[in-house]
Amino acid sequence: MNASSATHQNTLARSIVAAVAGVVFALGLGLAGMTQPGKVLAFLDVTGDWDPSLAFVMGGAAITFGICYRLTMRRQSPVFDLNFKMPENEHIDLRLVAGSVVFGLGWGLGGFCPGPGVVSLASGGKGALVFAATMLLGMAGFHLWRDRVDSPPAGDDGQEEAQEQESVQA
Repeated sequence: MNASSATHQNTLARSIVAAVAGVVFALGLGLAGMTQPGKVLAFLDVTGDWDPSLAFVMGGAAITFGICYRLTMRRQSPVFDLNFKMPENEHIDLRLVAGSVVFGLGWGLGGFCPGPGVVSLASGGKGALVFAATMLLGMAGFHLWRDRVDSPPAGDDGQEEAQEQESVQA
């Protein structure tokens, strides 16, 4: 078997595993009631008619993840890749906090978070469609903002900042 054939088989295997995992995840969200905004909002309404059932779903998910993560990290490498892809940023910064706040507001106002929102699109319900559309708009807005903030001003090639850093280090 040549390298190209092995790479194709590896990509196919990863795609099949991802598809099966996605279907299992979607079924789990549906069975747990996470695709029902009313159930989610009742869980978030701790001062009213609170429904604690989603706490059991989240607790079960956290326990399952914890066990699987520990078992996976004992391996030398993933099954379908050469190495594990771990987040490089380990610091809590403004971008992380702001994203968490926006996520929480969207979840509290709409009753969906991204996973259940996408799964709920299959129902064709108006709420799911509105949620998915606004989620996509928010993602596009973030990318526009990030590109604007992270790119140097027009005419600035970054040389001045590099020279300043060199003089500070000297």
